[in-house]
Amino acid sequence: MATITAIVPAAGIGSRMRADRPKQYLSLLGKTVLEHTVEKLLSHPNIGQVVVAVSDDDPYYAQLALAQHPRVISVRGGDERAHSVLSALDYVHHHIPSEWVMVHDAARPCVHLSDITQLIDAVITHDVGGILAAPVRDTMKRSGADNSITHTVDRQALWHALTPQMFRTEALLTTLGDALQQGVTLTDEASAFEWIGQQPALIAGRSDNIKITQPEDLALAEFYLRRDKEST
Repeated sequence: MATITAIVPAAGIGSRMRADRPKQYLSLLGKTVLEHTVEKLLSHPNIGQVVVAVSDDDPYYAQLALAQHPRVISVRGGDERAHSVLSALDYVHHHIPSEWVMVHDAARPCVHLSDITQLIDAVITHDVGGILAAPVRDTMKRSGADNSITHTVDRQALWHALTPQMFRTEALLTTLGDALQQGVTLTDEASAFEWIGQQPALIAGRSDNIKITQPEDLALAEFYLRRDKEST
């Protein structure tokens, strides 16, 4: 199978963490969150290179050994996630002969290689592409303007969108670019294809593939990473 290029948008500031630096640079078991994430991607046999999108005024990335890794390329990130992904896609389009790209959150260091393999196996023959996702298990409520419950949402067929999300390079480059040009609000890569009426596949992934967004998530990620290290 052809080698896949992974894209990691890492230009965000992560204000909800209430930390002195963006969440991707917080320390986790002796490394930054970003280092854990990128190293996990590089350890998958089908991923050839990782393109990391960082902001122009990022003072942290250049200090990492990761910045000198021969299979890691950094590009200029944007104000929003979609702009960072588009910047990385443009680099892949011009410099890396990769039919497929896999976009993964910088703050998801706990993704399992088995889930990445499962995503690849399911998407490689799909007409559009697909994403890792987890079925919603909790009762879902919709609120009104004053945060009072208006009604309970049927959780059947509801999923939490995860990453990686995998699509053909040229299709994602075109669709994402068109959506941004039209001013469409995009929350992830799949939403760009939804905008043009296409239906990416949902591939069930592990619920411990958490995204670090709140201070307590860092301790949970540490627990998961320690557990996985001890089990290997």
